[in-house]
Amino acid sequence: GKHRIVIPCLGHFKEEYEKVSKLYMNNKIRTTKYTLLNFLPRNLFEQFHRVANLYFLFLVVLNWVPLVEAFQKEITMLPLVGVLTIIAVKDALEDYSRYKMDKQINNLLTKVYSR
Repeated sequence: GKHRIVIPCLGHFKEEYEKVSKLYMNNKIRTTKYTLLNFLPRNLFEQFHRVANLYFLFLVVLNWVPLVEAFQKEITMLPLVGVLTIIAVKDALEDYSRYKMDKQINNLLTKVYSR
């Protein structure tokens, strides 16, 4: 049964190669978690899975209720915003380093056996 078509990417085979290669997925490595479009929502989603961040969010929301207000509203937001910002910057830097490593690996030259 199964067989494989190998078309060299040379001169007069180039058109046939481009036609056949569109049918298959590429073999690029992607280990990054985020893209530019989904960074903020996905990062916030992951951060609010931590109990401490949910606790600080609860305090911020509770402080916006006039009967319970203990401090100024902006002061209770500072710890939460500070922690979320620091973790977001750390995650962005880690993901960018993964992106650079993926790019380096995907652009390595490979040796192909040819008779």
